[in-house]
Amino acid sequence: MSKKQQFTGKRQAIREKRRRDRQRQRLITILVVVGVALVIAALLIAPSIRNSLVPVGDIIEVTPETRPMADGTAMGDPDAPVLIEVYEDFQCPACRIYSNEVEPLVTENHVANGEVYYVFRQYPFLDDRAPNKESDQAANASMCAAEQGRFWDYHDILFANWNGENQGSFSDKRLLAFAETLGLDTEAFTACFEENRYQDQIQADLAAGNAAGVQGTPSVLVNGEIVKPGYVPTYEDIKRMIEVSLPNSSQ
Repeated sequence: MSKKQQFTGKRQAIREKRRRDRQRQRLITILVVVGVALVIAALLIAPSIRNSLVPVGDIIEVTPETRPMADGTAMGDPDAPVLIEVYEDFQCPACRIYSNEVEPLVTENHVANGEVYYVFRQYPFLDDRAPNKESDQAANASMCAAEQGRFWDYHDILFANWNGENQGSFSDKRLLAFAETLGLDTEAFTACFEENRYQDQIQADLAAGNAAGVQGTPSVLVNGEIVKPGYVPTYEDIKRMIEVSLPNSSQ
């Protein structure tokens, strides 16, 4: 073999080595890019996978009850002489007691006969220092149920399934399951819930409560005046203020 042929062969070998090196480098680059993409995808998807694996748990069903002239988060005659506004947090244990024991008496004895227009106001605050925001999300979910005319049924199922503050009772997955249990349009409910469609209205309720002097829940206002500030009012407390507020009251 001549020197020229040897030189040409070496050049070809060098070129071939460089070509293989470039291919190897491109392959390594592609693998690195794909690996980084997979890691990012895993980080983004993992939380939803974990959430999907978390069991919903048992759900206590409720029997829907008829409320007089129910409309959204209110019930009764809007032209009634007495306005009752109740500020509540669905995680509040005292609110649960109030809703189970006091509210039905007010509804039966004063809303049904046209004396009282009764309005539920959102006051979610018990998750302010918690990461999961169960109060906020329960309020959000209840408003999405109201959009389908089922606020009071959802109100009842929330309180029936409460089991401690910020303990997972109102995880997003359970809130969606409550809607399914009640037979709501789950596709519409989910879209509303994920959009947090009523955030502005919930914040407006909070602001109105703060302006009215609300400092805890449940806070019951009769014609704008808080019943027993700092205490959970009894039915008798509320009844007395209703009677004083009625036209032609002798008190």
